[in-house]
Amino acid sequence: IKVDEYGQTNINNLYACGECSSTGLHGANRLASNSLLEGLVFSHRVFLHAKEKIKNINFNKNIPDWNEQGTNEPKEWVLITQNIKELQQIMSYYVGIVRSNERLDRAMERLGLIHKEVENLYNKSKLSVRLLELRNLTVVAYTIVKSAKMRHESRGLHFTTDYPNKTEAIVQNIF
Repeated sequence: IKVDEYGQTNINNLYACGECSSTGLHGANRLASNSLLEGLVFSHRVFLHAKEKIKNINFNKNIPDWNEQGTNEPKEWVLITQNIKELQQIMSYYVGIVRSNERLDRAMERLGLIHKEVENLYNKSKLSVRLLELRNLTVVAYTIVKSAKMRHESRGLHFTTDYPNKTEAIVQNIF
């Protein structure tokens, strides 16, 4: 994620630092000791910058409390556990280091089913950390697969059998 000297991304009020960020400080020489130090420095810069910036943000104070009316404790906790395991398997088997269009299509199809199940459970259940975790994992998995389907090349550790060669990087908006 490209960031400026304060860890700001091109999305307003969104910061990134550490292994996910691209500061350009070390170029291609991203050794473990460099990235650890960079993460430490940039996390501090992000904190200081956000601390000042937050003073100018108006927060909506009229957000109602969560309404649990009509929801229940999930009777089938195993559904949450099973969906998490299934997500892990889908991502490991179909979206791992070696990929293909067929594998990514299968992953997307299965993620669609899991998404429907999770949203159904979310809408009728009381909130829990585990349920929210599952919901977030589903969104992240979908974003990864969608991004992988858009990349028609092999780059870094991600090899796709349908596009074995590296091409010039094209930045695309996945949302």
